[in-house]
Amino acid sequence: MPGVAYAVVRSEPPQVFLATDVDVLHRVLASELVARTPPGVLSRVDQDKVTVALLEERWGDAVLTWIEIMGIEVDVYTHLHVYTDNDLPADLIGAQIQFAPLFREGNRAIT
Repeated sequence: MPGVAYAVVRSEPPQVFLATDVDVLHRVLASELVARTPPGVLSRVDQDKVTVALLEERWGDAVLTWIEIMGIEVDVYTHLHVYTDNDLPADLIGAQIQFAPLFREGNRAIT
């Protein structure tokens, strides 16, 4: 079952990052979000914390440290199913949908 991992950075404007799995997502956030932080934004101590984690390739730690320092919320979702034509074949969906809860007897508003 194909899936993706994604993160929503609650900055202004919000940013969304999409990856094939959570490990790749951590690397994306480390390189596209954390490492792009201008040096003057962080104190020397905080910058050292983040850069050490990045240099040691502890991507998740670098991201978590950045979140704590910056105070910007980042929602991470580790697996979202990607629907394909195989999941919802166009020639069968009409028949399949009739077995959904909405169509069960007793749930119908129109008789």
